[in-house]
Amino acid sequence: MPLSIKKLLPHVLVLLGFIVISLAYFSPVLQGKAIYQNDIVQYIGMSKQQKDFKAETGEETYWTNSAFGGMPTYQLGAKYPHNYIKKLDLALRFLPRPADYLFLYLLSFYVFLLVLKVDFKLAALGALAFGFSTYLIIILGVGHNSKAHAIAYMPLVLSGILLVFQKRYILGFLLTTIAMGLELVSNHFQMTYYLMFLVIILGIAYLVDAYKKQMLPHYFKSIGVLVAAVILSVALNATNFLATNEYVKESKRGKSELTINPDGSPKDITNGLDRDYITQFSYGIVETFNLFIPRFTGGGNSEDVGKDSATYEAFRKLGATTTQAAQEASRAPTYWGDQPIVEAPAYIGAVVLFLFVFALFLVKGRLKWWLVGGTLLSLLLSYGKNLGFLTDLFIDFVPLYNKFRAVSSIQVILELCIPALAIFGLVRLFNDYESKDVKLKALKYSIGITAGLALVFLLFKSSLFDFVGTNDGFYRQNYGQDFVDALKTDRKSMFTADTFRTLVLVLLSAAAIFLFLKDKLKEKWVVVAFGVLILFDLVGVDRRYVNNDDFVSGVQMNKPFQATEVDQYILKDTSHFRVYDLVSGPSKPSYFHNSLNGYNAAELRRYREVFDFYISRNNMNVLNMLNAKYIVAQDEEGAAFPYKNESANGNAWFVSALKEVNSANSEIKALDSLDSKNKAVYMKPDLFEGNIKNNYVVDSLVGIDLTDVKSNYLKYETNNSNDGFAVFSEIYYPEGWKTYIDGKETNHIRVNYILRGMQIPKGTHTIEFKFDPDVVKTGSKITLASSILLGLLLLGGLYYEFKKNRSV
Repeated sequence: MPLSIKKLLPHVLVLLGFIVISLAYFSPVLQGKAIYQNDIVQYIGMSKQQKDFKAETGEETYWTNSAFGGMPTYQLGAKYPHNYIKKLDLALRFLPRPADYLFLYLLSFYVFLLVLKVDFKLAALGALAFGFSTYLIIILGVGHNSKAHAIAYMPLVLSGILLVFQKRYILGFLLTTIAMGLELVSNHFQMTYYLMFLVIILGIAYLVDAYKKQMLPHYFKSIGVLVAAVILSVALNATNFLATNEYVKESKRGKSELTINPDGSPKDITNGLDRDYITQFSYGIVETFNLFIPRFTGGGNSEDVGKDSATYEAFRKLGATTTQAAQEASRAPTYWGDQPIVEAPAYIGAVVLFLFVFALFLVKGRLKWWLVGGTLLSLLLSYGKNLGFLTDLFIDFVPLYNKFRAVSSIQVILELCIPALAIFGLVRLFNDYESKDVKLKALKYSIGITAGLALVFLLFKSSLFDFVGTNDGFYRQNYGQDFVDALKTDRKSMFTADTFRTLVLVLLSAAAIFLFLKDKLKEKWVVVAFGVLILFDLVGVDRRYVNNDDFVSGVQMNKPFQATEVDQYILKDTSHFRVYDLVSGPSKPSYFHNSLNGYNAAELRRYREVFDFYISRNNMNVLNMLNAKYIVAQDEEGAAFPYKNESANGNAWFVSALKEVNSANSEIKALDSLDSKNKAVYMKPDLFEGNIKNNYVVDSLVGIDLTDVKSNYLKYETNNSNDGFAVFSEIYYPEGWKTYIDGKETNHIRVNYILRGMQIPKGTHTIEFKFDPDVVKTGSKITLASSILLGLLLLGGLYYEFKKNRSV
């Protein structure tokens, strides 16, 4: 067998093993089933119109009318021309979802450890420790696919960076470019932003090391190579970057012009998200121990405590039947941490954390410090409002930090760093850098810290913790003190069971190392032992929250919504209008109708403001101007019914008066009492070409009719004996919508805070709106050019590496 094949064979076998493991964990995919992911269900509802458009026309639309009154599809899975890096991503994710993401976790981390010169067996072990970290599995269960996608490529990006610092400039440049390109394809900028923190820490560690070793020229050369790689990776994703950059300014993550809240109180001025919104999901400081003991703070918001639980008995005493009590006990609110909603604990593993602590005493140098630095920074920032001075510092002074919410999710960095350093604990165990005495001493300290901590928790839990949750007042008010006491009893039981579980796993891990150091166990069996322990530990916890019960038929996921009688009634109306649904979930209305509802973390800011000020309060004046022809509400018996709003303004109308205001506050406040059928309010655009009059003549014969409508195209016919000003019940977006009168491009402006308005000369005219964003055209040209360049560089680089290897 040729030597090169011998070298490759172990890696091929490992990758085949990863495929088998990924499919085994999510085995229902082999039966054609799909995991039920709530976020994906909502996405399907939001994106159906654009997918239908593609199926009917073969073209991509970059605007949808089905959600929030209308919005670009840039953050709804828009497909862009010449996006070849996306094709590579799809090739890597060849397994059925979500097994594809688990495979990507394993593959990426395996490559990362190989680049760090870890033996393939330990690299595979590390990949399992990373890939089955509970948080990484949980996000697949709930449908945070883009987040999982971005996390999966993080180790691969680090691999390219490390290759460059190892003076393998060409290979490192190519891998960094491709890996960073794939990272950006995931379109989860928050995760990529957090990765940047880790890269900065890595860079600082290497800078200090280069200074000590007098290798600064190499360091700065490496930085130059990496900067070039990142620029090219951004160019590979140019369309998405440009479109997102354009959109974010108009989204609720951009700066608001309002200085008041819906209740009239002063609004905090920020160019990002509100501070309370950013820190809503702040990790509790006590909750830190969830990383080591899975249900330290009660697990998730809904846990199955079983029929033998105090909660079950409490429900029986409250009069519940055995069936009712069992149902309630299967979703007991056992979580008593600080966050409002938690699906499951962010458990890294007792075994992995024990090895991490062990590594702290054996691993030296820059590797240790950038991994520990990344761990500490991510942990401290995850505390959010619970460590307010640090969080406020980052919100106020670190660029872009205030664009992202759920600060607890920065723990993805420590979920990468901890297993990496843990594996290096085993690397140092097996090599001869340290004597056996030093290793035994490290083992003793590690046992003392980890097992000792677990033992303290077991012995003193009642005096250390009260097991009281933030919502216990609600349960006390509705179910009584006895029920709350029963909850606390079950919380203590879960705490005790999982702490004892952690203690046993720590002792078994320590025993494996001790036997190796005493020459009672060979290296390969230690690796096998830790493989079994890690999988038993992590998979055992993962299966509590993501298992075969979460899978449904593929048809149910592909078509998650069924039309009700109300939907069928509304669908009989073939005119163009909007629906405001007060009954269904956020994105179900978008699946069937042009809706004012929706589900997206970055809807248009001005629409969200109008929603908060008026729509959420059922203000009919605003609903009329948005052409909400149907309002789905509940009757006295709780059944949904469609209220037909005969007062809706229609698709477009001429107004007799315009009022210019000088502030966003005045404009949005005017909507409350505005006679929107006859008047409009506006702030004059800075660059508007033309003269807007304040008054217009509107006679009884004036007409404006919508004659053709698609997602990205609207056509109107107008007839007016006077010059007029028309208001269109379409959401204004400053970029991409091009307006034509009789085929000649013209201007339109924003009126009524969120709608479009246009001055139209007298006579009969054809008015057209076309969404033809220049940002997509420009981005596609850059993407094509950069893809060609990468292809040429890849061929040249591989040829160079091939020649170099042959000459050795």
